[in-house]
Amino acid sequence: MAQARAQTRDERTFQGVRALRVRPLLVALIALTLVGVNAAGAHYYLAPFAVRVRHPLHAWLRPTGLIGQPLGFLALGLFLFLWLYPIRKAYGSALHITGPLSAWLRWHVAAGLLAPWVAATHAGWRFSGLIGLGYGAMFTVFLSGLVGRYLYVRIPRRIDGLEMSRDEASSERERILFELTAATGLPPEQVRTVLTPAMRGGQRVGLAASIKMMITDDLSRRRAARRLVRLMHQPRNAPGASVSPDRDALKRVLALARREMALSQQMRMLDATHRLFSYWHAAHKPFAITALLAVVAHVAVAVALGAVWR
Repeated sequence: MAQARAQTRDERTFQGVRALRVRPLLVALIALTLVGVNAAGAHYYLAPFAVRVRHPLHAWLRPTGLIGQPLGFLALGLFLFLWLYPIRKAYGSALHITGPLSAWLRWHVAAGLLAPWVAATHAGWRFSGLIGLGYGAMFTVFLSGLVGRYLYVRIPRRIDGLEMSRDEASSERERILFELTAATGLPPEQVRTVLTPAMRGGQRVGLAASIKMMITDDLSRRRAARRLVRLMHQPRNAPGASVSPDRDALKRVLALARREMALSQQMRMLDATHRLFSYWHAAHKPFAITALLAVVAHVAVAVALGAVWR
C-alpha cells in the first residue's frame, strides 16, 4: 500500500513537471519581440526627450503608447508573477497540487530574466523619479537572482525540487558510478579517481573563499569530463570495453559524469553553500520588497493621473 502511494506521488510529480515545463517558444517569442521593438525604435530611444515628443514613433513607443502600454502591462504581470514562487515555496505542502518546486523555479527564472528588459522598453529606457528607484531595485534583484540561481543548483535536489539528504545524495552517487562503470568499461576506482577533483572543500572558510572554491571546482569538473572521454578512446584489454563509443553513448556518459561530479561538489560544499544562501536571502529580500513597493506606487500614480489609454 505504501509503495502504491509512493508510486502515485511520483507519477503526480512527473505530471506536474511536464505541465509546468518552461515553454522555450513562449520565452523566445517575447525576447524576439523585444529585440524587434528596440531595434526599430533605437533612434527614438537614443533621442533627447525634447526630440522624442515630435518623433513619428512617439505615439507608439512612449510609456502610454500603442506598444509601450502593453509592455507596461506585461512588465507588471511578470513582476507580480515573480512573487508566486516564494509563496509556493513558503506553503509547499498546501500548494503541492500546483506542481513541483523545481518547475516553479524555472518559470521564476524565465520571468526574472525578461521583466527588467520589458520594463526598460516600456519606460523608453528613461529612469527618473519613482520609476528610477523601482527599476534600480528590480535590476539589483535581477543581478542577485543570478547569484541565487548559482547557489541553488549547488544544493543536491530531487526531481520535485526538494533538497536531498546526505544519504540520498550518497546513494545517487553510487548508482551513477555503477552506470558509468558499465557504460565506459573502466574499473570503478579509475572512474572515481578521474571524476574526483584534486581540491577538497567543505571546511569553514570565508564567503569569498567559498565562492572561489565553487568556481575552481566547476572548472576542474570540466577538465575531469574531458579526461574521462580521452580514457574511453584509449585502447585497453578490459572485456567488453568500447574504444570508439558512438555519439549517443558518449553524450550519456558525459551527462552521467557531470551529474556525479555535481553531487560530489554539492556534498563537499553543502555547509558553505547553505551559509552563503542564508546571506543571499538576507540581502535579496529588501531589494525585492523595495521594487514591489515602487512598482505598485508607480502603477497607482499612473492610474490616478489618467496616464492610460483613452
